[in-house]
Amino acid sequence: MVERTLFKKVLIANRGEIACRVIRTLKRLDIETIAVYSDADRHAQHVLLADEAYWIGSSAASESYLNMDRLFEVAQQAGADAIHPGYGFLSENANFARRCASHGIILIGPPASAMVAMGSKAQAKLIMQNAEVPLVPGYHGDEQDAGFLLAEARQIGFPVLLKASLGGGGKGMRLVYQETEFDAALSACQREARSSFGDDHILIEKYINQPRHVEIQVFADQYGNAVYLFERDCSIQRRHQKVIEEAPAPGLQEATRKKMGEAAVRAAKAIGYVGAGTIEFLLDASGEFYFMEMNTRLQVEHPVTEMITGQDLVEWQIRVAEGNPLPLTQSQLKIDGHSIEVRIYAEDPANEFLPSTGVIHYLNVPTQSDYVRIDSGVVQGDEISVFYDPMIAKLIVWDQSRDQAIHRMQRALRQFNLGGLKTNIGFLKSLIDHPAFQQGQVSTHFIDDYETSLLFAPPVITAHDFIFAALYLSKESQSRPDAQDPWRVLHGWQLNTPARQHFCFRSQDSVVNIELCYHGDKITVMSGDRLLTLQVEFNGDELVVSGDISERMVAVRSGSEVILFKQGGTVTVTEYVYEAQPSTESSEKHLKAPMNGRIVQVAVKPGDKVKEGDLLITVEAMKMEHGIRALKDGVVAGLFFEEGSLVNEGDELIEMEIEQED
Repeated sequence: MVERTLFKKVLIANRGEIACRVIRTLKRLDIETIAVYSDADRHAQHVLLADEAYWIGSSAASESYLNMDRLFEVAQQAGADAIHPGYGFLSENANFARRCASHGIILIGPPASAMVAMGSKAQAKLIMQNAEVPLVPGYHGDEQDAGFLLAEARQIGFPVLLKASLGGGGKGMRLVYQETEFDAALSACQREARSSFGDDHILIEKYINQPRHVEIQVFADQYGNAVYLFERDCSIQRRHQKVIEEAPAPGLQEATRKKMGEAAVRAAKAIGYVGAGTIEFLLDASGEFYFMEMNTRLQVEHPVTEMITGQDLVEWQIRVAEGNPLPLTQSQLKIDGHSIEVRIYAEDPANEFLPSTGVIHYLNVPTQSDYVRIDSGVVQGDEISVFYDPMIAKLIVWDQSRDQAIHRMQRALRQFNLGGLKTNIGFLKSLIDHPAFQQGQVSTHFIDDYETSLLFAPPVITAHDFIFAALYLSKESQSRPDAQDPWRVLHGWQLNTPARQHFCFRSQDSVVNIELCYHGDKITVMSGDRLLTLQVEFNGDELVVSGDISERMVAVRSGSEVILFKQGGTVTVTEYVYEAQPSTESSEKHLKAPMNGRIVQVAVKPGDKVKEGDLLITVEAMKMEHGIRALKDGVVAGLFFEEGSLVNEGDELIEMEIEQED
């Protein structure tokens, strides 16, 4: 008989969005919440939401959120009955699960034995084979000699996918199209696996063309009962990381759904699973599906399952961990409507999706309702740090049909306005608006297949945008305390003549001048050789322009920039301030850091001769690696940072001597 425990206090061993989300359910269940935080998160939202909060270390995750000793000290000090690990960090760490048991604390998650069974992709394949769960052809053995692995790849047939056995989130994964690429890809995969997981064991799988990534949410209790809460389609990905998730999967036949769900339940029972888990499958065009891996935790995308089932999966986790049976049987679970989730990241789609760090100067989000949900761990004024994942929020919508849910998401994305750093919001809009997505024609290659028709760069600044920025700045200047003092306002006031204001903005290498002349409720705008008559209405941050131009937008200031959130996308206009321009040398000679991060590899030394395209340095930030490569043939003249060094965006990393062309 399972002993039942009623939780009174739960420690959340995580941060950010998932910590806030778990805290909300715990508070609804009248369970006291204990947050933990690092130096970087001292004023974070999860700290403010919790009943108690404890410092656990410096900003680096290895010294705080991964510090088991400190977490257990806090749990004991605070009197925690249980620990919820969220996802990431220690959520799938078997040793952490064992130590919870040894400390007499219940882990709101699966037993350590299940984590061990699924923690190794190679071992998981064998277990699934015995449970009659379909597998992708591949090699999952222990032999790791490079020559042997190449022979196995030949036998499987190129293209093949190399995976770190202990990998996840796209780490330690390489696609190899042909044999000549194999050795280099294997070395890179092993190095990344060692760095991320402390183990360079690699497995090989047949690469399936145009696959869909469809996963099944499973739940099991301590009495041997298990159910599936249907599927999520997570096919829209970049670098093997999910961008859009939806439930149910578009176009999935009911018979296939049932077969996948039953296979997922067999997989969970095969390892004595308890709690929330996800079985990930590849689904091909014929309807055949193959086991990829099991995530022994709550998934980032769990809200879409909650939206179509009406269930709180965190509450299910808590009740099961307390020793209760599953709340519902399989026959009681039903699909209601359609839900879509997008992940809003601080990153620059126009620059290879490199992470963007900094302060959120402005944040205005859609109103939450039964149709729109936002899971986030930040508010306006918070900082996106280099130390953690750059996700800002998850935006989730629900409606009766997929078409209606898409329409909801389009509107919600237009209303999600953020200023102060670069985001992928515009890119998400172009994905949701794409005809192929709207028709349900999704695959894991979607972004690559439609790259030319997707929006990676921000919208082009038009001549009207400079006018809108000037109108906003005129409103800002009029709202100052000294706005009515003609001796202090810099807008060219003259007695008995219309008031005028002059604004200058940058436009690439030129300057755009805008002059506003006020005539009662009308404004004459002079821009170059154009003369326009406008009327302007301000509703808070909303700017409504009518007359010779008609447009409605939200406008805000961020430093010297005016950000315009328009129907067609977000545009940033920069005020011009005269400054002496320093001389710049060729970027071919002075290679700089593209982002804040840490040097994880230095591949050259001073005096080395390199060819164009050769890897010089690898910078890592927010779980992403970016290789700095030679732009021309030459010689390494200087190295300014060592492996392990922290660098800021724009720091010079390498000086090159470029070979002169004949």
